[in-house]
Amino acid sequence: MKHYKLKVALALLIVLYPVFAGAQNLNSSYFMESMIHRHRLNPAFMGETNYVDIPVIGNLNAGLQGNIGVNDFLYKYNQNGRKLTTFMNPSVNANEFLNNLHNNNHLNVNASLPIIAFGFCKWGGFNTFEISFRSNTSINLPYELFDFMKTGMSEAGGNHYMVKDLTVRSNNYFEVAMGHSREIIENRLTVGAKVKFLIGGGNADAKIKKMDITMGQDEWIIDAEGSGQGSLKGGYFKSKASDEQGKPGEIDGFDVDKIGVAGYGLGIDLGAAYKMDDFVEGLTLSAALLDLGFIRWNNALNAEMKHNYTFKGFENPIAVKPEEGAPGDIDDELDNLGDQFEEFIKFYDKGNTSGRTTALAATMNIGAEYTLPYYKKLRFGLLSSTHFNKPFTWSEARISANVAPVDWFEASVNYAYSSFGSSLGWVLNFHPSGFNFFIGTDHMITKVTPQYVPVGNANANVCLGFNITWGKKKCKKVVSTTTVTQF
Repeated sequence: MKHYKLKVALALLIVLYPVFAGAQNLNSSYFMESMIHRHRLNPAFMGETNYVDIPVIGNLNAGLQGNIGVNDFLYKYNQNGRKLTTFMNPSVNANEFLNNLHNNNHLNVNASLPIIAFGFCKWGGFNTFEISFRSNTSINLPYELFDFMKTGMSEAGGNHYMVKDLTVRSNNYFEVAMGHSREIIENRLTVGAKVKFLIGGGNADAKIKKMDITMGQDEWIIDAEGSGQGSLKGGYFKSKASDEQGKPGEIDGFDVDKIGVAGYGLGIDLGAAYKMDDFVEGLTLSAALLDLGFIRWNNALNAEMKHNYTFKGFENPIAVKPEEGAPGDIDDELDNLGDQFEEFIKFYDKGNTSGRTTALAATMNIGAEYTLPYYKKLRFGLLSSTHFNKPFTWSEARISANVAPVDWFEASVNYAYSSFGSSLGWVLNFHPSGFNFFIGTDHMITKVTPQYVPVGNANANVCLGFNITWGKKKCKKVVSTTTVTQF
């Protein structure tokens, strides 16, 4: 059995969030007709050729999103600036640290690992089949949490803090998806849909609704209210021993004694694209709704935080090496910070229930593309993306220029502004007969730490893939040749 310490998880979430995780879709490729995987952005987009993914490298992604970055939490502290310390170090000015934060500080990690994927022309349209593993994890860290941690008791008479909506949510499942797209009106309207059968791996949703903190000279009183739910086959909480009055001890770990299916679900993708040549030559409008669905989990673990307790406070987390009398490494600081968080946040096991249902995090894409009438190899696009996952909902607007100077090569360069800030993206796609190779990013990294963690907001990803292709454009069996002007 594997034992997961809460203090480690908390320290990682707060300071060392994952350096890499899969970005599910490459938005920069939305308007690139030669990209074989763009049906993941809109199921109405028909592939140009039959294809099969090379396992693992067929669509490899690495990335993360956030409106905060590593430089918001780690600082240089020695004279040469070669060592790092956390924001809790007294040498870090409180105003400097807090001014870099938002009311709600988000980190989103979305992973998609394709296992089997292929597409082919048949039955009057283009068909896709995929088996993949998907993971969606989000965390919201309110400003007041860091204000309390950093500022602490600054007034002689005491301080008061109210921390609300500290939330962590994770959804992990396998997906078997079957899609079909076809032309309904020749050279005008294309529609598509996917049906997804979902196999639950694990789910967790923890939220501290409120944490009322009253700080005095002798003790700090915390009145907390929160809840947590989780589903994992064979998983259970581990708690500390009861106290002398028989009160159960708080959760301090998590164990798994067997592995299996945790639930089942269903999802759909819907999409359409319409060429507006009857009104504006070269204009195409498109829209898609992705991941509309749910998972029914077989078992639910329940935890609760609803009590008053005292907390001795966050101390300076600098780990001192006794033999040297000097500050320790950043790893020592993070471990110390995690230990203190374990005392700060206390959940209690409330037993299991038979099951629970969770919704998928849906995405809506709306696109407008314009092809130059005098040079049809150059196209411009505007894409609006909204990801629905309250309280982690985010939106993005991306403008792009796409060019295909020769039959075997296409490129895109684009600029986006989103809830996480602005970013520059690009894609190169090589697609001669027989294979397809692409590489690109939605968030180009301009500056990193020595550990290759992006400086600034946590927006970075790279996507590349290699696929075997065959066949020509032959997926156009038209149901109707009616145009809008004939009505």
